[in-house]
Amino acid sequence: MMAKSSDKVALIAGITGQDGAYLARFLLGKGYVVHGTSRDAALARLDGLIALGICDKVALHSMSPADSQSVAQVIEGVAPDEIYNLSGQSSVSLSFTQPGETLTGIVLGTLNMLETLRHLRDQVRFYNAGSSECFGDTGPRAANEHTPFRPKSPYGVAKAAAISLVTNYREAYGLFACSGLLFNHESPLRPSRFVTRKITAAAARIGAGSRERLALGNLSIRRDWGWAPDYVEAMWRILQCDQPDDFVVASGVAHSLEEFVATAFLEVGLNWRDHVDYDSSLVRPSDIMYSLGDPKKAAQVLDWRTTVTLPEIVARMIRAEREAADSIEG
Repeated sequence: MMAKSSDKVALIAGITGQDGAYLARFLLGKGYVVHGTSRDAALARLDGLIALGICDKVALHSMSPADSQSVAQVIEGVAPDEIYNLSGQSSVSLSFTQPGETLTGIVLGTLNMLETLRHLRDQVRFYNAGSSECFGDTGPRAANEHTPFRPKSPYGVAKAAAISLVTNYREAYGLFACSGLLFNHESPLRPSRFVTRKITAAAARIGAGSRERLALGNLSIRRDWGWAPDYVEAMWRILQCDQPDDFVVASGVAHSLEEFVATAFLEVGLNWRDHVDYDSSLVRPSDIMYSLGDPKKAAQVLDWRTTVTLPEIVARMIRAEREAADSIEG
């Protein structure tokens, strides 16, 4: 099922994000020539690529996903074998305050890439980053590839629309276009505005002696968390299949946010209840209470499984925070 990857050219739209950086490192390890895009390559924050030691190994291009001409110029110039569409506003919370930008960036950006590919003669393989947010509340029953979409945020709505576009272009024009419905996946490269990084960073500082308090919203929500480097490998595996298809990528286990917090503070030898306050202003206007994915198809077809449990994910993130603090002090 898996194709050879040496000397292939990959284009990662959104290479400066968590997933883009890990995917770039993974593809370089497979022998790919890797190109990436940011809205303004000259001003892009390259922290993730620098942290992984690959900044000088990828070619960066400026591309505005919402501008069809910009998209076409980059794709035609790079002439990639594979495109990974990871671009667009990625924060669920931010999508409530910036719904227009979220919808435009994700939906129009995806459409412009698909339209460019429709007019190309070459059969470029296209991966679209979907999201568990498309499903909304799954309840205790895990969502699979046939579960209806019931998004509860502008971000989820945008991702659901983009997935529908990918399916439409695959069926109408024969594009090798796929979507991965990835459930939550974390790493030390997760931006600080995300609650998981907010928790691990605060726990590490408090464990080192800070007297700050950590303010959080609803701790009873449950999420299916995995390790980001595992999940970018699933993206690659999806594009190596003989036929284009969509896949749920998840651990198959849900944990509450309270469990995540408790694990983080336990890692630094503290009881979370002594350091965390509830802040109602941090509760979203509409939130998913239970999110769980069914990764059976990915296991059977892609031979993919998550390899890192939640306690180890938290431990790795805490360790990275401590190492970063030590390097500053040193």
